[in-house]
Amino acid sequence: MKAIQLSAASLRSLRKHDGASPCSNAVIERCRFDMNAIIYKATSKPEHIRPLSVLYFHVLILPLFIAFACAASATTLRTTPDEKSDLLETGSASNLRPSAPVLPTEIKIVSYNMRWRGGDELRRLIVMLREDAEIGGAAIIGLQEVDRNKQRTGNVNTARTIAEALGMHYVWTAPPTAQTGQEEETGVAILSSYPLMNVERIVLPNEGPGKRRRVALGATLRIGTTDVRVYSVHAETRIPVEKKMDQLHAVLKDLQRRPKTEQAIVLGDFNTIKGKDVRACIKLFTDEGLTAAIPHDQATWKTFIFKLKLDWVWLRGLEATGSGIVHRITLSDHWPLWVRVKFGGDGKTSIQPSSSKADR
Repeated sequence: MKAIQLSAASLRSLRKHDGASPCSNAVIERCRFDMNAIIYKATSKPEHIRPLSVLYFHVLILPLFIAFACAASATTLRTTPDEKSDLLETGSASNLRPSAPVLPTEIKIVSYNMRWRGGDELRRLIVMLREDAEIGGAAIIGLQEVDRNKQRTGNVNTARTIAEALGMHYVWTAPPTAQTGQEEETGVAILSSYPLMNVERIVLPNEGPGKRRRVALGATLRIGTTDVRVYSVHAETRIPVEKKMDQLHAVLKDLQRRPKTEQAIVLGDFNTIKGKDVRACIKLFTDEGLTAAIPHDQATWKTFIFKLKLDWVWLRGLEATGSGIVHRITLSDHWPLWVRVKFGGDGKTSIQPSSSKADR
């Protein structure tokens, strides 16, 4: 039995590395339960073959068993091979808000390029996301220009701070830096009242000025019996329209890999500065069967006398029952967008037919 005790101890030792290992305590306990069952069978053999059974278990079965259990429990974090995993972060508030209904009849979605607000402005934004009549209480929030470890915002983990204050789940990511040793880039985030899974970090193709990169983030959440795929996107500003559409197409390619998820939301700052950018964006998304929740001719960004349509909320398999752009919120050079989406009381969505060319 000495060897058996050693195995149990080695299994328990996995908890010491729980922060870096995909093996949660629940998985460890399940492994222990299943391991004990196998040990019982091994030690129930006749005396003359019992040592061989125990040795076989420890040398061959146990390592494979633990590896399989850990792999099966790991969160899907897909990145390109050369990207650092520390540029993707997932988490949940220590006290999740209890108000999210399991079977909602309607949910609110918010998209906002917050322009890396920190300090008092971040605190004001949190109050608005909690209490404002138009953007407050959203079940899904997509943010862009979200700092995590930058001096300009006091090295505050912005996504985590907002999620903790609102009692939500969150995921955050950023693009790689242009040069080794540079300060971490600003990123994008998704916050949700519902748990996030199948997280995907998408480093967008085509470099911008100074070889900078931009990024998008995808995650799936389950609302009732419906899986909804959500993307938060921050496209490059100063690149030709063809390259900008390449960036947006990279997001749609990820969605194409998930044909079983009929409902999808693609939102964020697409930086469609020129009229031809807007027209190309409309064609790209409507050709893929998505519908714009905010009218194409409504500006979402302003500086001095210039107003531009930069921010979008696209829906697939979902019906918008209301939407708006909140011009009175001026924390950023962008205005926040909100959309209400109808769900059935059974957790099923009200399906919106795919848009046609006439909708363009």
